[in-house]
Amino acid sequence: MPAVRSRSDAKTTPIILALAIAFTITVVDPLVLNLNLPAVSRALHVPAQVVGVLGGAATLVMAAAVLAAGNLGDAFGLKRLLRSGLVVVMIANLLSMLSPGWGFLLVMRLLDGLGMTALLGVPLALLKTSVPEEKRPAAIGAFMAVEMVLCGLTPALTGWAVAAVGWRVLFLVAPLLCVASLWLTSRYVPEAPVQQRGRLDVAGVILVGVALLALVIELTAAQNGISRPQTVLPMAISVVAAVLFVHHERRTPEPALDPALFGSRAFSVALAATLTLNFLAAGLGIALGQFGSVVLALSPESIGLLYLPGTLLIAGAVILAGRLIGKYSPTPVMVTGLAVLAVSGLLMAGTVSPTMALWLLVAAIWLCNLGSLVTSTAVSETVLSEAPPGHSGSVASAQLAFGMTGYALGPTVYLLLMRIFFRQEWLADAESRGLSATEAEQTVDAVRSSLALSPGSGGFDPNLIRHASGLHLGQDFADALRLTMLTVSILPLVVAVAAFLVRGNTSRSRRGLHRRPRGRGSIPSGPSAPDSPHC
Repeated sequence: MPAVRSRSDAKTTPIILALAIAFTITVVDPLVLNLNLPAVSRALHVPAQVVGVLGGAATLVMAAAVLAAGNLGDAFGLKRLLRSGLVVVMIANLLSMLSPGWGFLLVMRLLDGLGMTALLGVPLALLKTSVPEEKRPAAIGAFMAVEMVLCGLTPALTGWAVAAVGWRVLFLVAPLLCVASLWLTSRYVPEAPVQQRGRLDVAGVILVGVALLALVIELTAAQNGISRPQTVLPMAISVVAAVLFVHHERRTPEPALDPALFGSRAFSVALAATLTLNFLAAGLGIALGQFGSVVLALSPESIGLLYLPGTLLIAGAVILAGRLIGKYSPTPVMVTGLAVLAVSGLLMAGTVSPTMALWLLVAAIWLCNLGSLVTSTAVSETVLSEAPPGHSGSVASAQLAFGMTGYALGPTVYLLLMRIFFRQEWLADAESRGLSATEAEQTVDAVRSSLALSPGSGGFDPNLIRHASGLHLGQDFADALRLTMLTVSILPLVVAVAAFLVRGNTSRSRRGLHRRPRGRGSIPSGPSAPDSPHC
């Protein structure tokens, strides 16, 4: 029996590695750019109003198009789509190295986002079809562990490389990972069965893409005023597109995302959890970039190093989480991960100060990464268990659509909250020192404006912080960050309670979903995904 298990593990290990590397590119690629965006902006003379667009272009494309990629994978082949995406990402990044100006780089970032769209839901969908169901939870844990190791090592190594060679070396990271994943995928990953579809739900994927893009644009514009036309118009477009999407999906015979899936409360809570964990992880990144670079005067290389400690320990914990899911169920693991995320935010809120010790920052980041990956492992198993045969791509892409939405919204909402709380704090600071609001606003105008910049931007000017007409802006910003972290830490606790309340519904929901009659708008019923031939 141990010999059989050893042979099975030997067959699944390169599959897990190939798919995990492909998925990790979608995290590492935008992360290393955002952490080093000041260097890129200076070299290419990027206008201040374009910095945010440049940093978030690829992420926005992924958020808008991920559902389309999942449906294309189901219709035309998941493995074929994954390899195509890897090639596009490789070409876009290699061309980015040659960027003569920021306009060319922006176009390459949009192309890069289009390629990375195929690397989001498709790897998880292939994991479902390539690994036996009884081994899937452990495989998902190993999948997340590989992501953790790469995400822990890459920011630090990239920061050193940029300091030594220059910003263009940033765009070698993704191609190197693409080559490794391409080789492993071509050699070891089997093609999933192709679902015969009458037609692709083009209207559905366009509507959901418009809704997501408009939502992010709305929140970005809201930083300069909620009642402005630039905020109200995208809000209206997002709401209308979302309503039309739901209406369309209920009526079309081949929906991009079957609304019946949301009849499972466990599935709905899992999507809420994935939005939450990505929202918090991305938001902490922007908070860390602003607070660390300005108040604590840390370099991008030093900030990158904060992600490194405890990486292997988290990887081991995620592997354990996968095994516990296989032995018990995803719900307790999901609740535990969400609780850890809340603890991370509360630790940051309780200890942040202008003289904050680095080990406290490391601890907060470590807990955030741990909670995110443990939660993600449970979410992935919950979502994949709901996917009928032939629809793994679209169902897995639904998880990633929610995840990318959270990842795109996190920095925007955190910046909006920090802007509101920072104003509240410096006004109180000015009042205590006998300064008028006008005098104080003149002093902090440049600082306040920098709050609207995206992750990786220069943020606050340290000299302005130190010479601010007697105002303690460093302490004011620390207090604003404390209030922000307290506010957002409520979210994982709410979702954890929801997950706890719907425990035990997963198996009943799955049975009901798979047994419903075939008809207009329904997903064909069937047994669980068969084991792949090589397993």
